[in-house]
Amino acid sequence: MKDKRIIKSIFITGLTAIIPLVLTCYLVAGLFHFADGILGKYINKFLSRYIGYQIPGLGILIAILIILFVGAIIRVSRMKVYKWMEGVFFRIPLVNKIYLPIRRIVDFLFFPPQKSFRSAVLVEYPRKGVYSLGFVTNENSLEFKEKGKRKMYNIFMPSSPYPLTGFTIIVDEKDLVVLDIGVEEALRLVVSGGLINPQD
Repeated sequence: MKDKRIIKSIFITGLTAIIPLVLTCYLVAGLFHFADGILGKYINKFLSRYIGYQIPGLGILIAILIILFVGAIIRVSRMKVYKWMEGVFFRIPLVNKIYLPIRRIVDFLFFPPQKSFRSAVLVEYPRKGVYSLGFVTNENSLEFKEKGKRKMYNIFMPSSPYPLTGFTIIVDEKDLVVLDIGVEEALRLVVSGGLINPQD
């Protein structure tokens, strides 16, 4: 019985190690073949006909050059070209529904929101005795007659496992429990659905 548990434990350990590696390799290889098949297909056909050989990965190289070219144009135009293109996408029905979520995912991957968050906090929400993880975004500047001179803070409450969506609440300073962990660690907790603790 003990031997079975050991074998099972070893198997699960190996499985959890292999799955991320295999999926990563599969996705990278898939992206390589996708880009090479679309961008490099016709050029390689031309090279094969007139030169006699093909260049593996030509599509990837062309894709990189196109990305650099587009990035250079956007920077030179000071984002005017990008804003114009984005405006066109926002005006097209259905396309705008697809574009916006993809844009948010890309922004999250390349421009993590931790720079916008000041600190990770716990708020007693949605009821007394239950705590939710949130992020301080700013000190609230609205005037509330009921609060007197007390400080109020804007708190972003992220959804799990997609922290770009959520809602904002305004909380009194005395009701905030400031955590001794970084914003990045707190985001990992949210994205993992609680599976990865900060100490992990």
